[in-house]
Amino acid sequence: MHADTSPVYKIKAVPLEKVQANTYNPNVVAPPEMELLELSIWEDGYTMPCVCYYIPETDRYELVDGFHRYMVMKTSKRIYEREKGHLPVAVINKDLSNRMASTIRHNRARGTHNVGLMTTIVAELKEAGMSDEWIRKNIGMDRDELLRYKQISGLAALFADNDFSVPKQK
Repeated sequence: MHADTSPVYKIKAVPLEKVQANTYNPNVVAPPEMELLELSIWEDGYTMPCVCYYIPETDRYELVDGFHRYMVMKTSKRIYEREKGHLPVAVINKDLSNRMASTIRHNRARGTHNVGLMTTIVAELKEAGMSDEWIRKNIGMDRDELLRYKQISGLAALFADNDFSVPKQK
């Protein structure tokens, strides 16, 4: 496949009503990460298209990758309105077995966050003056996760805005 034939060079704005989920995607996203995805799309826009297979008989697009980006548009009125109800789609033309394999490849290729790198990012954000609240909101961490990264770093400065005093009993 040549670069000029890759689907990403032919993104379509497809009405959301013409897009449907597939029946085989095993990927799930927890509610906090869905909220972060909605925030990411709100703040940054759609930076990655959904991948679909076009079904000419029904004039519909079946998702191969991007189910959660699709769900954000379905459930977020502000994003739906800003995007005028259109989802960015890259179309692939593969049989069902190869679409299923593609779905799994897309899911598995995303990987997971490296703990060491995330610890460094948290430390750099704290050193830049970002509050715990800002970090939690903008990179989608709960209090416990942020605390764990701060503990791993071992830098006392990261704990400067925490109150660890034990209330005195009366």
